[in-house]
Amino acid sequence: MKPNFILKGHILFSRTPETIDVTENGYLVCADGVCAGVYAEIPEAYAGLPVHDCGDKLIVPGFTDLHVHAPQYTFRSLGMDMELLDWLNTYTFPEEARYADPAYAAQAYDLFTQELRRSATTRACIFATLHREATEILMRKLDESGLRTYVGKVNMDRNSPDDLREASAAASLDDTRRWLDEVGGLTNCKPILTPRFTPSCTDELMAGLGDLQQQTGLPVQSHLSENQGEIDWVRELCPNTADYGEAYSQFGLFGENGPCIMAHCVHCTDHEIDAMRQNGVFVAHCPQSNTNLASGIAPVRRYLKDGLRIGLGTDVAGGAHLSVFRALTDAVAVSKLRWRLADQSLTPLTFAEAFFLATRGGGAFFGKVGAFEPGYAFDALVLDDAALPAPRPMTVRERLERIAYQLEDRAVVHKYVEGCQLF
Repeated sequence: MKPNFILKGHILFSRTPETIDVTENGYLVCADGVCAGVYAEIPEAYAGLPVHDCGDKLIVPGFTDLHVHAPQYTFRSLGMDMELLDWLNTYTFPEEARYADPAYAAQAYDLFTQELRRSATTRACIFATLHREATEILMRKLDESGLRTYVGKVNMDRNSPDDLREASAAASLDDTRRWLDEVGGLTNCKPILTPRFTPSCTDELMAGLGDLQQQTGLPVQSHLSENQGEIDWVRELCPNTADYGEAYSQFGLFGENGPCIMAHCVHCTDHEIDAMRQNGVFVAHCPQSNTNLASGIAPVRRYLKDGLRIGLGTDVAGGAHLSVFRALTDAVAVSKLRWRLADQSLTPLTFAEAFFLATRGGGAFFGKVGAFEPGYAFDALVLDDAALPAPRPMTVRERLERIAYQLEDRAVVHKYVEGCQLF
C-alpha cells in the first residue's frame, strides 16, 4: 500500500522560475505517494489522514542532481588547481581503473550511496565506469537506498589508458547489452546510455549506441562543450561536423531519439543551443566543477531566455561537494561573475531561479517531479534551521536562503521519496 499522510509546516516550492510559493503553517498532502496539493486547512477529503507536525521547520521538494560521477566520489577535492584534460589523466582515469576490482567497487560505492541517501538529493543521473560488474554493484546499492536514479555503464573505446579502454566498439556494445539484461529487474534504479564523451568513443561505438537508443527508448547522458581544450580536440577528431553537438546528433544521440542530458554546455554555439531547444535536451549546469577545472561559466541566463530545459549537477569530483544546495548557491555566484566580467546582457540568476533549477528544473527529467502541485511525485525534504539563530525575525523565504548558504545538507532532518520516508 502506498503512503497516505499529511505534513504540516512552512511549505515552499516553485511554480515558475521567478518566484517561490510560500505557505506558512500549511498542510502538504500525500495520497498514494503522490502530492495532492498544499492547503491552508486540511480539505474534508483528507481529514482522516495522519498529520505529521513539523513545527517551525521548512518543507521543500527534493533536489535532483542531473550529473554526478559515482566512482569519483573517492577523490573529490583533489586536483582542483588543474584544467579538465590534465585532471582526467592525473586523477580520474587512474581512480576509475580501480573499479575493475568488484571488492573495491563495493566499498567505494557503499560510501557514495550512504552520503547520497543522507543528502538533499532525492533523484540523480549518475555516471559509473566502463566496468559492467562494478556498475551493477552500484545500481543494486542505489536500488535498495530508496532513491530514484539513473546510472550509466560508461562506454569508451579510444583515447583512454590501456586499463580503462574497451577492446572495441563491438565489445563495448555487447557488454552494454548484457548489462541492460542483468539490471532490467531493478525498481528504483534504471539504466541510462552513457558514451563518456566524443573523444573517448569511436564513430562505430556512437553509431551502435544510437541504434541501441532507438531500439530501447532509453535516455542518454554525456558531456558537451565543457572546456576549450576539449572542444578543440573534438574539432580535430570530427572535422566533418559543424560543432561538438553535431558529433552526437549525427548518430541520433542529441535528443532526436529519446531523452538526453548534456552536462556543462559552457561554450555552446548558436547551432548547438537551437538544436538542444528543438530536441528537448536537458542542460546539466555544474557551476562548481566549471570553476574548479577552469572551464568557464555557462550562460544560464541565455538558456533560460531561449527556453532550454535546465537543472543542476554537482559533477563530483570536478565539483568537490555532493550537495545540490552548494550547486544552487554556486550557480548564483558564477552568474554574477559572467555578468560583471563577460556579458552584461546576461543578468545574474536570482536565488528563486536557482532553487527552481535544483527542484522543478532538473526534476522534469524524471517526469512530474520537483514541485508540490497535485499529481507530482511526493519527494520532500524537511529542513531544520535551529542552528542559525537570528537577532530579528526572519521570513520563511529568508530562512530557506540562509539554509542554502550556511547549512546545506546538514539542515535535512527528514527525507521522502514518492511518499516513503528514508529518514
